[in-house]
Amino acid sequence: MRRLLSVIALLGLAACTTGSPRPKPAELPAITPTIAARQVWTAQLGTIDFPLSVRARPQSVVLAGGNGTVSELDIGSGRALWSVSVGAALAAGVGTDGTTTAVVTRDNELLALREGKIAWRHRLAAQAYAAPLVAGGRVFQLTADRAVSAFDANGGQRLWVQQRPGSDPLVLRQAGVMLPYGDTLLVGLGGRLSALNPLNGSVRWDASVATARGINEIERLVDLVGPPARQDPLVCVRAFQAAIGCIDAVRGAVQWSRPADGQVGLAADERLLFGTESDGVIQAWRLATGEKAWSYEPLKFRDLTAPVVIGRSLAVGDLQGFVHLIAREDGRPLGRLATDGTAIVAAPLLVGQTLVVVTRAGGVFAFQPQ
Repeated sequence: MRRLLSVIALLGLAACTTGSPRPKPAELPAITPTIAARQVWTAQLGTIDFPLSVRARPQSVVLAGGNGTVSELDIGSGRALWSVSVGAALAAGVGTDGTTTAVVTRDNELLALREGKIAWRHRLAAQAYAAPLVAGGRVFQLTADRAVSAFDANGGQRLWVQQRPGSDPLVLRQAGVMLPYGDTLLVGLGGRLSALNPLNGSVRWDASVATARGINEIERLVDLVGPPARQDPLVCVRAFQAAIGCIDAVRGAVQWSRPADGQVGLAADERLLFGTESDGVIQAWRLATGEKAWSYEPLKFRDLTAPVVIGRSLAVGDLQGFVHLIAREDGRPLGRLATDGTAIVAAPLLVGQTLVVVTRAGGVFAFQPQ
């Protein structure tokens, strides 16, 4: 039944978005680049047909293709440090702490890899679309029934499970929110950000970002979507097509929240919070108050990724494989990078001075701003 509900959610959202003609993506405006970036290497994965999360290590990046190949690539050259096939198509991944790497298959198996081999596997009670989080000798997994479970990273024994009561029946087929904060695990359960004790799953505090108020089950979807933005002590998150909010992660108090219509996560610097709205408008809010600071509209309806902060700019990917560089201060266009013409499937990732993006066709592109 839980797997069926996940499928129903996917079909329901598809029907909702295809009931009316899709707006035509905006034509790209001509720009005069003021930031140059050179492509330093490229690699190839299998086609990406699942919610991919790319993980940074100090000198490498860990990622996976939909066919089940998991790899760690050297950030300087793109050379594979190791690569292993788990023998099954993936539904979620990747999580890693440098020793243990974890993914989830479409058969609901959580797999942990060590030294290029499968160390253990655990059958989940529901499908997962959020990548596992590996931290503190544990593997944490958020599943589509809005439950989070903890497993021992060494042997795979399940240590505890925490589930939000009275969950709505529909779920989103995309990555949720799960991150460590000091000695606390922060996780999005429905429209709330919950702080859990990672040792036993007990709730330390619970903060509401959005409350379901729609007249049907699709409109009531307010699950938190990743990636979150962190500027200590604030953690800022987005509730699907409902709201954004910033929470003091020490006290568990909502500093501010406001309505916002977006589907992907956020980024932040010391002054501003950044996001891409459902219509393709890039929006900046003041981090301290939530007031709007600036908007950039020339990329409307281009299915933008969540942004990432890189130097004095933001990087966002679009449906045609372009990476757009936008000034953090005021939204001015600064540059545009091309990949293979297929959609960028995850938020760009900054590893040291290298920007890494992954496309739907499985292309991995590394750029260095000059």
